[in-house]
Amino acid sequence: MFVGTGSDVGKSVINTAFCRIFYQDGYSPAPFKAQNMALNSYATPEGLEIGRAQAVQAEAACVPCHSDMNPLLLKPSSDHTSQVVLNGRPIGNQKATDYFRKEGREYFREAVHGAFDRLSERYNPIVMEGAGSISELNLRDIDIVNMSMAMYAGADVILVADIDRGGVFASVYGSIKLLPEEERKYIKGVIINRFRGDMSLFDEGRKIIEDITSKPVLGIVPYMKDLHIEEEDSVELDAKNRFSLLGKINVAVILLPHLSNFTDFDCLERDERVHLFYTNNTEEISRADIIILPGTKSTIDDLIELRRNGVSQAILKAHHDGVPVVGICGGYQMMGIDISDPLHIEGDTSYIPGLGLLPVHTELCKEKRSVQTEFQFMDCEGICKGYEIHNGHTTIEDGTHSLNRLPDGSCEGCMTDDGCYGTYMHGLLDNNVVINKLLLPFDKGNEDVSTFDYTSYKQKQYDMLAKLVRENVDVDRVYRILRGEINK
Repeated sequence: MFVGTGSDVGKSVINTAFCRIFYQDGYSPAPFKAQNMALNSYATPEGLEIGRAQAVQAEAACVPCHSDMNPLLLKPSSDHTSQVVLNGRPIGNQKATDYFRKEGREYFREAVHGAFDRLSERYNPIVMEGAGSISELNLRDIDIVNMSMAMYAGADVILVADIDRGGVFASVYGSIKLLPEEERKYIKGVIINRFRGDMSLFDEGRKIIEDITSKPVLGIVPYMKDLHIEEEDSVELDAKNRFSLLGKINVAVILLPHLSNFTDFDCLERDERVHLFYTNNTEEISRADIIILPGTKSTIDDLIELRRNGVSQAILKAHHDGVPVVGICGGYQMMGIDISDPLHIEGDTSYIPGLGLLPVHTELCKEKRSVQTEFQFMDCEGICKGYEIHNGHTTIEDGTHSLNRLPDGSCEGCMTDDGCYGTYMHGLLDNNVVINKLLLPFDKGNEDVSTFDYTSYKQKQYDMLAKLVRENVDVDRVYRILRGEINK
C-alpha cells in the first residue's frame, strides 16, 4: 500500500508504476483505493463508475477496470456536499458533516472490505493506495482508506513524500511518529518523490530520514518532466497554457468551477497542430479557434457562473464570429435551449435557459447512465469508442441532425450546420477521426492527418514510468518486504 504525507504527493503515479512493474514481472496485479474523492471518473465494462485514477492503474496492470478497485467514490458538487457512489452506483448526496460521522460508518467500512476481499481472490498482488495524509488525527476513528484499511488487508505500507513542495523531513517524521505504535509497524519504507537536481546531494538527507524514523528510504524518484500519465486532479488546470500561439490551432477548454473528466482532452493536447489551454478569461476566449465546453458535476451552477463572469457572452460572441463550439456531457447540456431539474437533483434551481447553441432540451433525472460504448461519428468511416456518465436525458428537436450513431441503430448527440455539436461521449477526442474532422477547417491545405495511436502511447508511457521507478527505487527490497523477509 502506498500512502502519503499529504494530498498530491504523487502516490497515484507511484501506485501506477508498481502496477506496471508487477505485471512486467509476471504477476497479476490490480489496483485498489477504498475511498476516492474526485470529479474525474470512468465507466467500467459493466457500466459502473469508479475514479479515473484506478482505471488508469488497471490499464497499467493490463486488466479490465472494476468497481471493486474503487468501491467508494465521492464526487464533490459543492464545497460541502458530494455525490456518494458505492460499488459503482450513486446512492445519493451527502453533506461532509453527515458522511464523516461515526454513526453509520461501519456500513461503508464493510462495503470496502468486501470489495477488497473479492478483488484479492482474483488478483495478486493488490496494489493499494491511501488518500491524503495518513496522520489526520481528527479522522482516525472514521478512517476506512488509510491505515485501518492497511491493517485489515495486512498490507506492507510505503510512505510517499513530495520533496518538491519542501518540508520533507518534517512531513515524513511527523507522519510516522503521529501514528500509534500498532499502525507504525506496518510502515516498511519511504519513497521520496519529485526530486530535482543531483540526487547525490541528498545522500545525507536519506541517512537523516532513516535515522530519525528507523524506516529505510527505498528510493528517490526524480521529477517526471517528460512522462505523461493521466492525472487524477484538476488543481493545476487554471495555470496550464493560458495564452494563444501563432501557427497553432488554439483550442480553449472553458475552465468550469466543477469541471470533470478533463482527461477527455489529453489526446487532443498531444496533437502537434494544436495548442490547448484552459480558461475562463473572456479575452483569451475571443482569441480561440475552437471552444470546448467540458463536463461538469454541477451543470446548472456552472452555467449560472458562466453568465455571472461574462464567459457565456464571450462564447456566444465567438460563435457569432464563426468559432465552432463543442460540448461534452455537461457542456452539451449547457449548449441547449434549456435545462430542467424537477427533482432537484443538483439543487434548488428547477429550470434555467441554456446558451441556445443547439436545438435540444435536457431534463436532469435520478437515474445515472454509466456505460462504455462504440459509435460512428458523423459520416466518418470506422468505429469510435467512448463512455457515458451523466444524470440527464436530452431530447433533440425534430429536423435536427444527430452526431453519433450507436450499434443498435439509435442516435446520440446533436450537430448544427454552423460548426456546433454536442455529445454525452467522454473519450470522444481519443479517436483520430474525430480530431481530424474537428481540425480540418484549420489545416490550411495541409493534407497530413493525425494517425496518433493514443492507446499505444499510453502503454509506452507506463513502460517508461516503470523503467524510471526501477532505476530509482530498490524494487528487489520491495519484493523482499512482500515476501516477509524484511520486517522494517
